[in-house]
Amino acid sequence: MPDIVTDVAAELADEIAAAGGMVAPDPADAGAVGRTMFDLPGSTDLAVTVLLPNANLHQAPSQSLVRIRCKRSEKTYLGVVSAGPYAEPDGLKGDSPLLVAVSTHGGGYLPPYHGRVQVTILGEEVGDGLVPPRFRPVPNSPVFVLDAAESGKVLKCGGDVRLGLAVGHEAVEVGAPSGVKAVFPRHTAVLGTTGGGKSNTVAGLVKRATDAGMAVVLLDVEGEYTHLHEPAAEAKMRQALADRGVAPAGVPADRMTVYHLVGRDAANPKHPDLRPFSLQFARLSPYAVMDIIGANDAQQERYLFAYDLCKRLMRKLGMFPAAGADGKPDPKQERIAERVDEFERGWPRMKLSHLLDVVGVCKAKAAKAEFEPYNEVFKTAEARQLVKEFLDPKQMPLIPSSWGKLNSLLWRLNRLKVFDRHGAGARFIGYQDLLTPGVLSVVDLSDAGMTELSNLAIADTLRGIQEAQEAAYRVYEKAKAAGRAAFAPPRTLVVIEEAHEFLSDERVDKMGALFEQVARAAKRGRKRWLGLCFVTQLPAHLPKQVLGLCNSFVLHKLTDPQVVATLRRTVGGVDDGLWDRLPDLAPGQAVASFPHFTRPLLVSVDPAPGKLRMAD
Repeated sequence: MPDIVTDVAAELADEIAAAGGMVAPDPADAGAVGRTMFDLPGSTDLAVTVLLPNANLHQAPSQSLVRIRCKRSEKTYLGVVSAGPYAEPDGLKGDSPLLVAVSTHGGGYLPPYHGRVQVTILGEEVGDGLVPPRFRPVPNSPVFVLDAAESGKVLKCGGDVRLGLAVGHEAVEVGAPSGVKAVFPRHTAVLGTTGGGKSNTVAGLVKRATDAGMAVVLLDVEGEYTHLHEPAAEAKMRQALADRGVAPAGVPADRMTVYHLVGRDAANPKHPDLRPFSLQFARLSPYAVMDIIGANDAQQERYLFAYDLCKRLMRKLGMFPAAGADGKPDPKQERIAERVDEFERGWPRMKLSHLLDVVGVCKAKAAKAEFEPYNEVFKTAEARQLVKEFLDPKQMPLIPSSWGKLNSLLWRLNRLKVFDRHGAGARFIGYQDLLTPGVLSVVDLSDAGMTELSNLAIADTLRGIQEAQEAAYRVYEKAKAAGRAAFAPPRTLVVIEEAHEFLSDERVDKMGALFEQVARAAKRGRKRWLGLCFVTQLPAHLPKQVLGLCNSFVLHKLTDPQVVATLRRTVGGVDDGLWDRLPDLAPGQAVASFPHFTRPLLVSVDPAPGKLRMAD
């Protein structure tokens, strides 16, 4: 038997020598981890199967980038491992009776095996860019795994506002560039179930955006972020930071301010820069107020009637526009009055108490009763005479019960005691102050007591920031046109926590004015470096129109199949493998999609270096 083996080996060696010797490996294939396989009837476009030798099984993990060099055309393709790596036995099926019997009876037999991965082709390399592929790489084409530096260059996922590390790439940093207008001003959505890591993501995002010189305003309905000036304190968080080589650090205290509603407790009463603020009723659009208080059609008709009557009284009484020395309206205030767009803001200098008086007078008129105003200005003989002239029963909506219900809704707002108050150090927010580069402003609404109040504060803040940003741009552009030196307005990011409570899908038809106000801020903001970030644990309750405003997404764990299906139609470029992993993501993992990315990525989000109030 040995002689036969020796003879066969010698004969084989002679034949190899006669044929010119062993075939030398192609130097261009050096470093290849595998080769492409033949296509099957079930193959799909832009997806190829790659087989790996046993030794290379762990060199192409999920989400890693690969380069495929086509043997026939010498074209090169870039792809991403979207499924696998899987281990398959050589010459046997993975569930063959032999292997099943050996494994179930404790046998130690392990047949030779290889690896298989599914690769989604990103494009064909042409010069320094990628173009849609017209052909597929032929079978047996070598496949190479890109290193971290080249992967980062291909993915184009870097930025000074770091998010974390790309899963499947040990050293590829993922972030967003704060200075690119196609990213943050095009708006962002951070979505995920409770416990998925949204708060950590938001805390890290605002810290790094502030460090990058952006003006950040965080509308915090739970007081979660009022301790961000302190370093992370939890042992697990500090260990996770150490593993990433990051030191615990909060936003510097001199660059963070916490605002809270007057008469309400702050979630962090020990913050070094705590400022109570009051809402200015005159800034609120009458249509937004009607949306937020939930007025029905009859109540809306009466609200607008009373609102117009209040405006007429204020004009006639010289409250606004104010009368000048000649008794005529002040020209400057008259021009302001002419430019008021009531879909965006209310009548200047109108207070909630003024409107309550007018509604009370109308209610008394409808009920044929008497009413004594609360404001002294409406108690004068002149005011009483004007009311008699303006209240024409033929034009005025009657039915005392409807007036009574409207009166109750407005008194409910008034009892909150947050409108037009200046006591105990409270003042209106200076929205220009919020637009300070490198400063974080947290609007603490945790003690608002009712969703309507939080929504009013959010609507007012959004509108105020938009107006301040547009005013800053007008000054900047005017200075540039005149050839004067001017500083560009700051890059601004506004984060809206629990966005589903502010804009509910169930009420979007009834809150058209409020949604249009947000949509206008979003559309104008894209041109004025004003970006919005919507954060919610209930994306199903967020109107599809809001998701349509966003171009960047950070998706944490989502288990609702209907929500995932909706996002599939909204977020482009995410492969099926990432969607399938979404319901099972670990805390701190997220699928990130930003406009500057070559493709969406699975990211291990960095731990937040600042302290979260309710962190586990």
